[in-house]
Amino acid sequence: MKTINIQNLIHFITVIAFAILVSSFLLSCDDFLEPDDPFGQIPFQEIFEDEATATAAITTLYAKLRDDVFLTGNSSGLSVQMGLYADELDFYGMPWEPNFEIYQHLINATHSTVQTTWNKAYNLIYMANAAIEGLQGANAINENLKNQLQGEALFVRAFTHFNLMNLYGDIPYITTTNYMVNKNVSRLPQSQVFENILTDLIETKTLLEDNYIGPERTRANKPVISALMARILLYQGNWQEAEAESNSVINNTALYSLENQLENEFLVNSRSAILQFKPKNFGENTHEASTFIFGSVPPPYLALTNSLVNSFEENDLRKTQWITELSDGNQSWYHANKYKANTNTGMSVEYSIVIRLAELYLIRAEARAKQNNLSGALQDINTIRNRAGLNNTTATSQTEILQAILNERKWELFTEQGHRWFDIKRFEVAGQILAPIKPAWRETNILFPIPEADILLNPNLLPQNPGY
Repeated sequence: MKTINIQNLIHFITVIAFAILVSSFLLSCDDFLEPDDPFGQIPFQEIFEDEATATAAITTLYAKLRDDVFLTGNSSGLSVQMGLYADELDFYGMPWEPNFEIYQHLINATHSTVQTTWNKAYNLIYMANAAIEGLQGANAINENLKNQLQGEALFVRAFTHFNLMNLYGDIPYITTTNYMVNKNVSRLPQSQVFENILTDLIETKTLLEDNYIGPERTRANKPVISALMARILLYQGNWQEAEAESNSVINNTALYSLENQLENEFLVNSRSAILQFKPKNFGENTHEASTFIFGSVPPPYLALTNSLVNSFEENDLRKTQWITELSDGNQSWYHANKYKANTNTGMSVEYSIVIRLAELYLIRAEARAKQNNLSGALQDINTIRNRAGLNNTTATSQTEILQAILNERKWELFTEQGHRWFDIKRFEVAGQILAPIKPAWRETNILFPIPEADILLNPNLLPQNPGY
């Protein structure tokens, strides 16, 4: 794929139809009005003059996350790439594939993943900004619908910047489609990026309703924003507010409850699901199932590490329900089996989960532990453990409880959107865990490099991250 600088992309986007521009710069992507646009390619200025096309524009933002950017369950998403980067996944593909270098910690500022991840994320941010700007002048659209759509676009913008920051550190925070503004953007300190993200999400809360749009959990509502804010506030170290946002979701029993049976956790109608991605076509299921499940050994592409599988406590139902063993008679390999439907089943039975309730319990546990509310933290940890068929944790001190939380996050959230990598980075134990198993590990691998092509076109993106 040809490398495309963000600023040049924005320049071209402003002068052609929105549907045409996106497909011009993203190979093999869908039209802007997807998945079921009856109108074909619509000029940008007309998209937000109609409620149906405006809604299609916003749902396409979710489709880009599902199929192309960060949260996708395919081999270019965080679940795979950061699982390989950390200690969750072993790579069995070909050594010339980009994910081999991710697995080996051999990336540099010209690596294809470094460049395409950055480009695709900022492409999506541009789309969100264009939607926000288009909706501001959309006088023909019902005000309540306009608020909903603007809130969802802000949500996508904030979420995408959050993931960019977690990978690259200091980044530009783009809030306009104005080429003259964007062509010379500078990187902001992570503290400022956090504030910008939270500012967007606070505004989003004023625009969205408590309930979902329709019967499914595939578009953001106010609890989705609270759940994402809880995660962000935890990463920021704002323990009190992280606990408060977690409380607002956990206590919303009208919408959410932990599934007592782990096999129901990732189904379409899971009450643990806070936000899901609906498959593109009727009857299809998740990218994750197709990516992680293998039926022959040795694995053709990737498998869970033995260290992850062996770390589970005896009788942990998450190991028996969410992991499958395959053997050739002499050696065993393991694949994630959270999502079990890897074919078209006639009617979709599983949706990819973006945020789920168990994470909120673990966020609240960590926030409570950091505030020295150890009994509250233990209550949340044990809620997750007991559901997995385990006894209460034996941890008692703050240090032990935080280690228990890190372990529970490893066992509960494995192969989900890079949680493990971001956790060992947050807990400052990445080197301790990875140095013995990744020969090329360096402490500077905590961050991806800024793409060299973008720095050459915009020196304001300097300085480069250390080590590159």
